[in-house]
Amino acid sequence: MLYPPTALILAPISGYTDIPYRNGAIRHGCAFAFTEMIDDASLVFGNKKTLRFLERADNEKWLGAQIVGSDTDTLSKAARIISNYNFDALDFNLGCPAPKVVKKGEGSALSADYDRALKAFEALRKNSDMPVSAKIRILDDKSPEPTLKLAKGLEGAGACAITVHGRLAKQFYSGPVNHDIICEIRKNLKIQVVANGGINSRQKYMEMVSLAGSGPVMLATGAMGNPWIFEEIEYAEKFTPPAPRQVADEMEKHILETCEYYGTEIGLRISRKFIFDYMKGRGYPALLKNQVIHIKAIADLKSFICEIRKGPSDGYFKWLEKNPGAPRKIRHP
Repeated sequence: MLYPPTALILAPISGYTDIPYRNGAIRHGCAFAFTEMIDDASLVFGNKKTLRFLERADNEKWLGAQIVGSDTDTLSKAARIISNYNFDALDFNLGCPAPKVVKKGEGSALSADYDRALKAFEALRKNSDMPVSAKIRILDDKSPEPTLKLAKGLEGAGACAITVHGRLAKQFYSGPVNHDIICEIRKNLKIQVVANGGINSRQKYMEMVSLAGSGPVMLATGAMGNPWIFEEIEYAEKFTPPAPRQVADEMEKHILETCEYYGTEIGLRISRKFIFDYMKGRGYPALLKNQVIHIKAIADLKSFICEIRKGPSDGYFKWLEKNPGAPRKIRHP
């Protein structure tokens, strides 16, 4: 098996799962993670930004690389390059719905072409020195058959595991998750099937396990600005949501590590999305969110973090009393 039966895995997320981001997840219990999605052609042509995706920190006990592409020759070359690096698995993206990926016939677009998808996967497997898995989305929300056919084909082509996102590509990352289709695939495959989609709280995790069957689970957007979700899922009722001070401290550490990794100017610029993620759903006022665009120096960041430490308004905590099941909770100071 590629993963322990109850593994909770951080998904590959473009623009997010770099070393500083993964470090934050590790601090809160994440044991399995993936790099950002790697474009095969960019890797083969030696794009400097893409090559950085192959870096691994010393504290990462398990790390997989994910690749996207469709041309068998380019995928073969990319697989041989990645084999020279220290990864525990190579995952083939057959589920990305992003327009820039789909228009090239890759990601979710490639999964709709059964024969081409299998040939592309086989090219990776034959040229990789590590186990190769695949990440797919359901192909039909009414019947499991098209998705099951693809999953079985990948299993026959040598996939060591398959992650199934229980939404159609056109749904992107919102809407209902088809747990029953994931369950059906788990019943019919001999390899590990990882359930994915909509995990933003322990409640949603338990729903997935209950309806899709037991096994590894992968989460993506649920961890954005919320690395505590790994502890929440592991410790259940023993979990204590972070206080404003802890949210501020984690945010600051994440951003300072990002600045150290990329340089201050670039680090602060790309960290704006992270700041919004940490604030999302936690009752911070719009006026404070509007200040994020003005963070252009470390001194600005320090000042902003001081405001985060003050916490949300009392109105948020009153709202939370009426909505105890809300995800991404923050506790009263």
